[in-house]
Order: sequence, then structure tokens, then C-alpha cells
Amino acid sequence: MPTFGLIGWRLSGLLVLVGCSAALAWQFQDWRYSRQLSEQARLHAETLNQLTLAAATQQQAEQDKHLALEQRLSVSEQTHYRALSDAERDQGRLRDRLATADVRLSVLLDAHDTASTGAMPAASSTGGVDHGAPRARLAPAHAQRIIAITDAGDSGLIALQACQAYVRALAR
Repeated sequence: MPTFGLIGWRLSGLLVLVGCSAALAWQFQDWRYSRQLSEQARLHAETLNQLTLAAATQQQAEQDKHLALEQRLSVSEQTHYRALSDAERDQGRLRDRLATADVRLSVLLDAHDTASTGAMPAASSTGGVDHGAPRARLAPAHAQRIIAITDAGDSGLIALQACQAYVRALAR
């Protein structure tokens, strides 16, 4: 039987030492990579958390702007509705006053137009606030039609102002 000898033991010891150091190196490398991966995972989770918070903040800001716009539009709608109802009430009062002969509509006649002044009877021309300028009274039916036309015009102007205010509010 051959003797293993001192060199054999040294060689075996050296091989065992190299094997252990390789195992330790692999263990160290594994530990280092695990630490890097956990650090990377932590940073990734923090980044996702920050992005989520930023998105939530932006969404809240958008909701706040939307709510403010709705409130401004509501106030604008109430204002224009009030103006429309006031105009309708005033037009109704004027129609009632015309119907009860409380007030009469008249037109100013051109004093230089002899054809129109000559055709008008003297009784229909009345003095008014224009210091005696010739005027002619309108028939109640014609006055009612004029009031209806101005009423539609007033309603149209109020609706136009409401639309313009709406567009201005959206443009902000």
C-alpha cells in the first residue's frame, strides 16, 4: 500500500481549502446579489408609491377644478335665469298695462313729412314728453305684437349672454 505521505496530505488539505474558499465565495456572492435585489425591489416599490401619490394628487386637483367650474356655472345659470324671469315679469306687466289701457304706445311722427302728418287726424296726435312733438298712438293689437317681438328679442339676448358666460367659464 502506498503511503500517502506529507505531500499527499498537503495536497488534500489544499484541495479542501480551495473547495471551502470556493463555497465561501459562492455564498458571499449569493448574499451580495440578494442584498442588491432586495435594495432594487425596495427602490422600485418606493418609486411606484411616489407615482401613485402623484397620480392621486393630480386626480384630486382635477376633481377640485371640475367642482369649481360646476359651481361657477351654477351661479352663472342662476344669474341668467333670474335675469330672464325678471325680463319676462317686466314684459308681462307691460302687456297687462297695455291691455287695461293704463299705458299707450305711441310713435314720434316726422314733422317734416307732410304726407304722414296730413294723413293723421288731429285727435290721434297727442302731446308727450317730447314737448309737443307730434305723436301717433298705436292700436293695442299692434302694441301687443311689438311687445311680443321685444320680449323674444330680450329672451334671445339673455340666452346669448348665458352661452357666452358658459364658454368663458369653460375657457378658463
